[in-house]
Amino acid sequence: MSKSIFLNVTGMKCGGCETNAKHKLEAVEGITKVIASHKDNKIEVEFKLENTNEEAIISVITEAGYKVV
Repeated sequence: MSKSIFLNVTGMKCGGCETNAKHKLEAVEGITKVIASHKDNKIEVEFKLENTNEEAIISVITEAGYKVV
């Protein structure tokens, strides 16, 4: 089963930040779609519940240097 979450994220300042966050998330098993926008301070993530969860996704974003608010 898949789930989508929409997160408000601060710290992304440019397209490079979007790419960085996207690549970090895409490396997580079970994540099937990532859309990041530094202009809107948002990241959308679609993932398979049997492979990962929201807490793990937030942890990846935080470890990449951004803050989920």
